[in-house]
Amino acid sequence: MRLTIVMDPLLRQGIHLFNQREFFECHEVLEEAWTPQRGPRRLFLQALIHVAVGFYHCQRGNPLGARGQLRKALRKLAPYLPSCEGIDTALLYREAQEQLARIEAGEPAGEFPRIHHGPV
Repeated sequence: MRLTIVMDPLLRQGIHLFNQREFFECHEVLEEAWTPQRGPRRLFLQALIHVAVGFYHCQRGNPLGARGQLRKALRKLAPYLPSCEGIDTALLYREAQEQLARIEAGEPAGEFPRIHHGPV
């Protein structure tokens, strides 16, 4: 599914925080963007929130929480591949999937990905 919506300031701020590895703060900002939404955009933002919270749990050494959030993220992000709102969702999906595989194998978290985005 591909949405063509101009990137709003809250999403832009959330991406910036995500790319700075400030996952808790990212989740807070994205929830602010998510709350008033309905339909596909709401589900897309929810997927990004789950990715951020999953990585936050990785940072905090909580593999159980990370695993649950990343599984939810992958399910919710799948309909928005390969890109949505200018975000390379295919790359984010693949990197979240790799992080989940490391967690499930009992390995330490790997390097956290960045959200790559361009024009909508």
